[in-house]
Amino acid sequence: MTRKPVIALLAAPTSSAAILYGLYDVLYSAGAVFLDMVAGAPGAESLDVRIVSSDGKPFRCPGNVLVEPHASMTSLGECDAVLVCDMYSPIHSVPRQDYAVYRDWLQRLHDHGVLIGSVCSGALVLAEAGLLDGREVASHWAYAELFAKEYPKARFQRDSILCLTHEAEGIITAGGVTSWNELVLHVIRRFCGPDVARQTAKVHLLAGHEGGQLPYAAMNRHSGVEDGAIGACQEWIAQNYHLENPVQRMTALSGLKARTFARRFKAATGRAPIDYVVEMRIEEAKQGLEASDDPIDDVSFGVGYQDPAAFRRMFRKIAGMTPQDYRRRYSRLARGAA
Repeated sequence: MTRKPVIALLAAPTSSAAILYGLYDVLYSAGAVFLDMVAGAPGAESLDVRIVSSDGKPFRCPGNVLVEPHASMTSLGECDAVLVCDMYSPIHSVPRQDYAVYRDWLQRLHDHGVLIGSVCSGALVLAEAGLLDGREVASHWAYAELFAKEYPKARFQRDSILCLTHEAEGIITAGGVTSWNELVLHVIRRFCGPDVARQTAKVHLLAGHEGGQLPYAAMNRHSGVEDGAIGACQEWIAQNYHLENPVQRMTALSGLKARTFARRFKAATGRAPIDYVVEMRIEEAKQGLEASDDPIDDVSFGVGYQDPAAFRRMFRKIAGMTPQDYRRRYSRLARGAA
């Protein structure tokens, strides 16, 4: 009897049930459920799917959802792929003490040719294991600054939903939260073939995130409280982003020389002053588009752009879509429409 590919889902008490059990349900159904839907008789499961934790003991993840792993890392045995579920981390620090237990195990599996994948903050676990050095990586857009600070050797792709650049090297990473949809179908396609992947997508109504992550991203307004001068400028710009020459005004407010201000501002916020202003303006414009019917040109003027064409170009660059498309996507949610 041919051995089924073994897919291990690595989870922890900080993993979300939606990602863990979403992956599990879809992988477990591959090869079986579609035939039941169209012919009334289930087929055989194509994959051997196992939930794994550091010690194999039951735990509860956020929401008090019970997880009963099939195995511990050391008792898992042979496997073909390990998918690291999200393991929540604050956006400004890495819980290294929590991730350390996985480092040697993941490195050893990678060295033996096992495919290693991650979803959302699970990429931080891979980074902590040294598996993302020199490689492109997808993770949740909110972790872009954290990666830049803590893992500068990794090349964070803020817009990426599924990064396959290094699949030949045994590494694949998926972006934020529901990016597991793309990851799970890719894994099924890899181990079971394209027909099973298509059938599974039809069963679970899985669609892609063709627009990438940018339409979902929001500005990380990290406060520079450790630098009083920069913190005061952040508070000022939050209310005055629409004024002309905002960087010059902040520089004057700080009492610093322009070059010193720019250096300290980037150290505190992770962005150059002008980039911070632009992102704040676009973030405020998003809120205006979501909550009002104001003409787009009026929204543009309200956030400090006197040239509507320039506003539209910058909006598309940052949000990944036009202001019109953004309003169409999110205004329905803001107003409670179906």
